[in-house]
Amino acid sequence: MNIMIRQQSAEVAVAIVSGRIDTVAAPEVEKEINKTIESGKHKIVIDLSGTEYISSSGLRVLLGTAKGLKAKGGQLRLCGVTDNVMKVFKLAGFTKVFIISATQAEAIQSLS
Repeated sequence: MNIMIRQQSAEVAVAIVSGRIDTVAAPEVEKEINKTIESGKHKIVIDLSGTEYISSSGLRVLLGTAKGLKAKGGQLRLCGVTDNVMKVFKLAGFTKVFIISATQAEAIQSLS
């Protein structure tokens, strides 16, 4: 798993996650995203176009991030969700929980 965080603007950060978000990798993803939130970025786009697999631990990280951002008046958007990850999202009902865009640009634009 690899995560790269890019500052898009004063309020917006984009986290590009590649590889597998499993039990081993999920804590690292959570740590990096939390550091971004603590730095003042409360609008976050997570790009999953390079993510091959997500486990329940990864789902928990996304859900926890969304709840934490909402409590701070922020927003989370997901984009580039691969077919394998989308199947997991559908099974878990996450397609009703998250706003999912095809591209980073669309996800960033959807932030208000």
